[in-house]
Amino acid sequence: QVQLVESGGGLVQPGGSLRLSCAASGFRFTTSHMSWYRQAPGKERELVARITSTDSSTNYADSVKGRFAISRDNAKNTVYLQMNSLKSEDTAVYYCHANQWLTRTVYWGQGTQVTVAS
Repeated sequence: QVQLVESGGGLVQPGGSLRLSCAASGFRFTTSHMSWYRQAPGKERELVARITSTDSSTNYADSVKGRFAISRDNAKNTVYLQMNSLKSEDTAVYYCHANQWLTRTVYWGQGTQVTVAS
């Protein structure tokens, strides 16, 4: 059974930090590109950050460059999103996404709420 379980969301003040985690199981994590998406109320889901399975190269949405960092631990089948200097516009539900490109299969987590407010 495939599972992507996000954790680490919550309420934080502007300028604060949070670290999201996504624990994966039931599929080949080491050969999957991993991403974080987010969806704010009334908006479309958008890509926040991505890390490849091949060489762990990363890319980010312009809105989070320099503030967020994605990383992965293949020994723990876990991907992380370190979020610093949080802004109110970062408020959204954050979703973990796996692209098992060898089988052209994608998986989604259930999401974790991040709220940035004073």
